[in-house]
This record gives sequence, C-alpha cells and structure tokens, in this order.
Amino acid sequence: MNAVAVSVFVFLFLAVSVIGFAAVRWRRADLSSLDEWGLGGRGFGTFIAWFLIGGDLYTAYTFIAVPATLYAGSAVGFFAVPYTIIVYPIVFLFLPRLWSVSHRHGYVTPADFVEGRYGSKTLSLAVALTGILATAPYIALQLVGIQVVLQVAGFGGTGAWYVKDLPLFIAFAILAAYTYSSGLRAPALIAFVKDVLIYVVILVAVIYLPHKLGGWDHIFTTVQSAFDKNNTENASAIAAGQASAKAIMPPSLLQWAYASLALGSALALFMYPHSVTGVLSTKNRGVIRRNAALLPAYSFLLGLLALLGFVAIAAGVTVAGNPPNPQLAVPQLFENEFPAWFAGVGYAAIAIGALVPAAIMSIAAANLFTRNVYRAFFRPDATPAEEARVSKIVSLLVKVGALVFVLALSKSFAINLQLLGGVWILQTFPAIVVGLYTRWFHRWAVLLGWAAGMIYGTWTAYDVASPTQAHFGGPLADFPGTTTKVYIAATAFLLNLIVTIVLTIVFRALKVSPGVDATSPSDYRADIGDTGVEPELDPRRPAHA
Repeated sequence: MNAVAVSVFVFLFLAVSVIGFAAVRWRRADLSSLDEWGLGGRGFGTFIAWFLIGGDLYTAYTFIAVPATLYAGSAVGFFAVPYTIIVYPIVFLFLPRLWSVSHRHGYVTPADFVEGRYGSKTLSLAVALTGILATAPYIALQLVGIQVVLQVAGFGGTGAWYVKDLPLFIAFAILAAYTYSSGLRAPALIAFVKDVLIYVVILVAVIYLPHKLGGWDHIFTTVQSAFDKNNTENASAIAAGQASAKAIMPPSLLQWAYASLALGSALALFMYPHSVTGVLSTKNRGVIRRNAALLPAYSFLLGLLALLGFVAIAAGVTVAGNPPNPQLAVPQLFENEFPAWFAGVGYAAIAIGALVPAAIMSIAAANLFTRNVYRAFFRPDATPAEEARVSKIVSLLVKVGALVFVLALSKSFAINLQLLGGVWILQTFPAIVVGLYTRWFHRWAVLLGWAAGMIYGTWTAYDVASPTQAHFGGPLADFPGTTTKVYIAATAFLLNLIVTIVLTIVFRALKVSPGVDATSPSDYRADIGDTGVEPELDPRRPAHA
C-alpha cells in the first residue's frame, strides 16, 4: 500500500461522498414523490443530462472490462467502440417519442409505457421483471470495479471476509446512504466530478504512457509479438478448441460475432431501465437530441481507454490471480507507471465511476418494482409519498443483493450473468421501441415473443458453457444450422420478432382482444414539451415542481 496514492484516493472518494449527501439541497424540492426522488424533478437540461447519461452508460466496469478484454487477447474485444457509435442515431430517433408520451402520462418506467400502450399488466410485469433481472448483476459489477481498485491499492488483504472486504462495505454504505437521501440528484451532481477525473486520467495516460514506452508503433509491435508467441506455444490447445487464439483484429470466422455484438449491444443499451431513467429526467425532447449528438465524445474516450489494454501488455504488466485476472490490468498499469499521487487519482476515477451508475441502476430497479409490481398488483391506490418510500427501501435492498452477489459468488459468475443481462434486456425491444411507432403487434404475441427470446437466449447461453462450468458461458454461440459465431442476444431477438409477427397475424385473424391503448397519436408529437407549455398531466402523477 502506497501512502500517497491511498491518501489521494481516499480524499477524492470522501469529497465525492460529501457531494452526494449535499445533493439533497440542490434544486431543493419535496423528495417524497417519485418524480422528484427517482427522476430529479424531470428538469435536467443539456449540460447536466450529458454528464448524467454519460456517467450512467460508461460505468466503472466499462473502464475495467474493455481494456481487460484487449489485454487478454480477445479478437472481438474492440466491439464496444463501434456499438457506442451505432447507438446514438438510434437514440436520436426513438427516445424523444418515449419522452413525450411519458411526460404526457406521467410514466416513470418503460414498463409504465408498455402497460399504457398495450393495456396489459402482464406484459408490463414481464418488462419490469426483465429490467430488474438484467440490472441486478450490472450493479454487482460496479462493486466488482470498486473491489478491483481496492485490491490493487492494497486495501483488505487477508483474513476473515468481514475484515478483508471492510473497505468495500464502507464504500457500499456511503453509496446506499446518499442514494436513499438524495435520489437521482446525487449521481447527477457526482457525475461532474467523475467525468472530469476520467477524462483527465485517460487523456494523460494515452499521451504520457506511449511516450514513456517508446510510442504507439512499439506498443502495437510488442502486442503482436506477444500474441504470436502465445498462439505458437498453445497451437495444439487452440486446434483442439480448448483455448482461443489471441489477435488484434478479428479473423474471418469471428467477423459476424464482432458485428452482431456491436449491433445487438447497441439495440440493447437504451432498453436498460437506468438508461431510460436518465432520459426521462430531462426537461424536453431537445435535451435528448442534443445529447444524442454530443454523447459520442464518450465513444472517443472509450476508444482511447480500450488501447490501455495493449499499453499494459507493452509495459509488461502481470496481474494476480489463478488464473490471472485481466480486470486488474488497468489499475496495475497505473500503479506501475504513474507517480504515486496520479495513481491515486486514477484509482479514484475508476471507483467514483462506479458510484454514479450503481446509484442510477438501483433507483431504476426500485422504480420498476414500485410502479409495476407493488402499485400495479398490491397497492393500486398508493400515494406518491408511499411510492417514493417503497422505492427508497427497494433501492437499498437491490444494493444489498448486489453486495452479497459480489462477496458470495465468483467474479466470472457475475460477469457472465451481466453478459446474459444483455440477452434478456434486448427482448423488451419489440414491446418498447416498436410500440412507440405502431400498435399493430398484438399484446399476447409480444408477450409470447418475449418468452421465446428469453427461454432460447438463456438456454443457449447456458449450453455454451463447458461441462466443467457450473454457470453460464460467454456471449457467443453458433448461429442455428451453421458454425458461424454470433451474439446470442441477436439470435434470440430475431426469434422474438418472428414469433411476435406470426402470432400477431394469428391472434388478429382470431379476433382476440388486442387490449386498450391509453395513448393517442398526439402524445408522441414533437411539440409536446418543446413549446414550454405544460401538457395535461396524468391524474396519478404529482404536480410538477
């Protein structure tokens, strides 16, 4: 443990924690309503939303996992960069429509919209439970990101679990406390500090470290040599399918895997409830579109960040663990190559980068439970204050569950479940995105299509695990009837669409009731919210502050 690095890390972490608690006084309002506690009053402008949504999407685990995949030699590891480029034109098209209809009817969650659009609490429940299920391991991985930083910084050590993991408990308690008290305002305010730290650390790293190591040409040459050596030494295992060849660029056999990972992930990203929560907290459609144009700046940052995996190889970084844990590569690189004080800044950037998305994710999951499970099935007459109170409690329970998940189960289990979360959440795309443009899909067809995609995707992900694994495998599997590797979520999504379309034709031919659509074409109009005129509000929604 380096005293200087740890001191800088602790100071920045505590400073951000103070900001989180102070956020309760920022834009002072009555936080006893879900609109204020869970959506920040629906009043964030372009500047705040850019930091909030960016901090929501680019998580601590992003800054750990993306370079770790390149450090480990994954040929498709760079897919995260094109997928974050593809996603923003998609966002530009459909999220303003979701904002308008949600603003008009007081919808807090995507499942609220699904219930109103299709007149089906069952379909809404399916969307809500999928969101909670996909978000839970995502929160756990934010805590994994903090845990990795603490490990490299020298915290914890050996001994009983309640001793070695005490720093993680403290970080968790702080996160839980200010999320409970300040709601969405806390991560919105902390996101400023988090993003500044991340940008500074990454920009310094991609300029200082290559200069120190002999330039980018030397780095790529060293990486290619290391991969070639590995592939030669493990040729027999690679030929037998017991190991994967390491490569900088994906070979022809993996090009569909690369493309489907990028496209499938792009379609799934804004299906996650925490992404929708960030969007619905904005004050008008223009904010969403401006952010869709500005957020690709994070993609540039992500591209630079990914290259740190190669920098770590060129710097000769070795990581602990049996087998070695590539997630330690970037924190270990910072410790080895930076002055102690700047390494502390790097640790803080990653750890604080976990606080923002973990807070938003827990709030989004709590909102789903409160609106689409608790109120929909148990307390339909719940007051706004009761909704907010239940959401606060559930947000704590969600974080406790994530902490138990991290401490009780292996890291690989958490990682693979998060990958499976992408498979699950993409199955809500027809209900949400297609539903924003047409009501042609039958509600029961959408539900059965969702079920088909969920079952197929889950079973396929489990089936690709090796016989020695007691959990789900990676995100790729053979496309049915071929040996071409593709993203499981994309195949499951294709099955989902086919089932939904075919059954819609059948149900409409049989004249099965399609349900009552509570929305109207005017609810999706571009002028709602852009004119500055407050539209008529859903009577269940508290008055807008």
